[in-house]
Amino acid sequence: MLKPDPGKSGLSRLVDRRVFIGTFASVLAGIVFWHHERSEPEKAQAAPTEQAKMVRIAEFSNHGAAEGIVVVPKIVKSEEEWRKQLSRAAFAVTRKAGTEIAFTGAYWNLHEKGLFRCICCDTALFSSETKYESGTGWPSFWAPLAKENIQELADHLFGMTRTAVSCRRCDAHLGHVFDDGPRPTGLRYCMNSVALRFIKPA
Repeated sequence: MLKPDPGKSGLSRLVDRRVFIGTFASVLAGIVFWHHERSEPEKAQAAPTEQAKMVRIAEFSNHGAAEGIVVVPKIVKSEEEWRKQLSRAAFAVTRKAGTEIAFTGAYWNLHEKGLFRCICCDTALFSSETKYESGTGWPSFWAPLAKENIQELADHLFGMTRTAVSCRRCDAHLGHVFDDGPRPTGLRYCMNSVALRFIKPA
């Protein structure tokens, strides 16, 4: 077990602990991903033909301006269709609940102003206005753009109890939310860069 360095501040020890836990989770996720990729590919499942389920989401312009609540069809595709649309890494994270390795994603250290949309369906999810440096190696936000655009579910993978976050419109796995974030919410939405698409205001 790692002993805390008495010379470090409480914040430094907290960041070290987050990095350790995050790296450990990344290694475990990598093992699962490696095993999955070596396994025989699953047969593509056909998308349901019944009437599409409708969901309510909040729309936003690329400048982050709210454009109201709309009711739209839930996006459902076969595994084969998602594989064709997404990169290998994005598919592993969004469709198989994987986790990218800490400090490797495109957005963990991004400081530009803009909007983060779902890589699978383009739903607006997060803004640079709520992004902050968590020290974990993943892009972190203290709030989503709109609660309507995400859903949170209990996740017991790896023997841990966490809260998984996914896109409400297409069920893409995005990351997890923790209760160790900054004010005003006290939450840390720890997302995977490959699950997001960053948009700069025009």
